Amino acid sequence: MSAPVVAGVDGSEAALLAVGWAAAAARRRGARLRLVHVQEIPAGYPPGFVDSRVLREALAVQGRDWLAQARVSAETAAPGLEVETAEATTGVVPALVKESRAAALVVLGTRGLGGFTGLLIGSTAVEVAARAGCPVVVVRGAERQGPVVVGVDGTPASAAAIEFAFAEADARGTGLVAIHTWTDLLVETAFAGGAAALDFSPLAQRAEEVLGERLAGWREKYPDVPVTRYVGRERASRALLRHAKDAGLVVVGSRGRGGFRGLLLGSTSQALLRHAPCPVAVVGATHHTDSR
Repeated sequence: MSAPVVAGVDGSEAALLAVGWAAAAARRRGARLRLVHVQEIPAGYPPGFVDSRVLREALAVQGRDWLAQARVSAETAAPGLEVETAEATTGVVPALVKESRAAALVVLGTRGLGGFTGLLIGSTAVEVAARAGCPVVVVRGAERQGPVVVGVDGTPASAAAIEFAFAEADARGTGLVAIHTWTDLLVETAFAGGAAALDFSPLAQRAEEVLGERLAGWREKYPDVPVTRYVGRERASRALLRHAKDAGLVVVGSRGRGGFRGLLLGSTSQALLRHAPCPVAVVGATHHTDSR
């Protein structure tokens, strides 16, 4: 049996949007959808205020109601799709990371009410995306048409992101926009106001070559996917966010060039997770797609 698409469920509207997105993704892959709710006692309850056993039982009932609602949303979005549900009590990040090891994709909403409470586009989403054993999609807004946009920087994570992006564009029947940016902040800062007089054409030419090299094999594998290339002298996050306005999905690697040791997720990935107007997929260097 093919790996499932996993969607986090917590009763919020954002989670239901993510479930609908995940259902469509599962149908494209010919995979089943696995809806997961993580039961977690909210922080701040003083000891003795509520009996912990009673609270857990109430949360379990609430979680099952949310899973039932999510199932209805999934079956409405993709009639006939195989849907299964699961509950966990091990903490949000550990539970989702565990699920990701046997999943094709993990899909989350932007903010939540229950088990995914608080800054989902913050610590939870960042940690899950950084540690997951498969690509992670954070759904911002409803499913919409548009090309798949992918950031390309020549790193192993970028290579995996390109593979995922081509497969997604092929499955959706859309085009692909491949973005490669470059800057030389050290040189530009050193020359300050005189940077405009510098000849950056050799760097621009090399950037064009790098992008062409990274795309070559995938364009042959997916000849029906029209590709638009963009190379610019600017920050990657700025270019990606600009192109995201018309995109159906933005794909980035989990780590980029120049990442500081100890950071779990690159700055570009984090910027997209927080600000993109469309769903964002974060793909690690070891992730491979099984899209059909």
